Amino acid sequence: MKPEKLNLTAEWDKTFPQSDRVLHSKVTFVNRYGITLAGDLYTPKNASGKLPAIAVCGPFGAVKEQCSGLYAQNMAERGFLTLAFDPSFTGESGGTPRCMASPDINTEDFQAAVDFLSLHENADPEKIGIIGICGWGGMALNTASLDTRIKATAAMTMYDMSRVNAKGYFDSEDSEEQRHAKRQALCAQRLADLKAGEYQPGGGVIDPLPEDAPFFVRDYHAYYKTERGYHPRSLNSNNGWNVTGCMSFLNQPINCWLNEIRSAVLIVHGDKAHSCYFSKDAYAAMTSGSKYTANKELLLIPDAVHTDLYDNLDVIPFEKLEAFFRQYLA
Repeated sequence: MKPEKLNLTAEWDKTFPQSDRVLHSKVTFVNRYGITLAGDLYTPKNASGKLPAIAVCGPFGAVKEQCSGLYAQNMAERGFLTLAFDPSFTGESGGTPRCMASPDINTEDFQAAVDFLSLHENADPEKIGIIGICGWGGMALNTASLDTRIKATAAMTMYDMSRVNAKGYFDSEDSEEQRHAKRQALCAQRLADLKAGEYQPGGGVIDPLPEDAPFFVRDYHAYYKTERGYHPRSLNSNNGWNVTGCMSFLNQPINCWLNEIRSAVLIVHGDKAHSCYFSKDAYAAMTSGSKYTANKELLLIPDAVHTDLYDNLDVIPFEKLEAFFRQYLA
């Protein structure tokens, strides 16, 4: 399938410095819906032979120039061929309308990245792993339960996007009445968008911060709205997803078959993160009634908050990630 021609930025425009130990190149690949995805390929310098390879994506509403690129470059420094990519409808990737999300298409995006790496001349197709960050941690687990080519998966500071859309934070909106109200509002928004001839953006991370903003909102603001993590193509840094962008997450839950994942999984979360319950519950679901628990691990990082696992090099356990992928992509 011929990729569409994308407008890819030539200069280094990441939120992290470029490594002199890694070769970087822009690549494109196509998912099974015909959407062309943009990626950054990181190759260890002086590498030879077929390398173990890792696809990286996330967080939900971020771009590959932010966290996923940082992870990909760091893992390439450790000897892996890595690919950080933008999901469909976001960043430099194709797909219209823009700023839309889909539990199906976004799972397929990860599978298309596995396709790309499996056929790459420098990758060993029998040694493919994935890393998902934040909302893409949940997508990574969903992909691992579907794609048997994936030998190892790391989910970092994960969100379950279907759960948070359908039940609210901390399951505080888990009632038929509240879901019905959400459905009504979203259906009304669909008609408003059609009448207006454009999709209404939902707004990214709130800015300026209200005085009474909860900690997790301040945590996101400190990353997406400051020099630390701001990027002009990031949805969370700017106008956000469309109001209707995540509508299908309300009734299409992901991660239904976690306890059937046979391949290795490492779930990592800060124990002070507001989102830590997602990882704890995912690990419990993955190991409950499963025959495949020996290669599953939940690692909680003491005193770390949600965005510490975005870019805090003193917190992200890269040595643990390297050891995990070396063991299971051996």
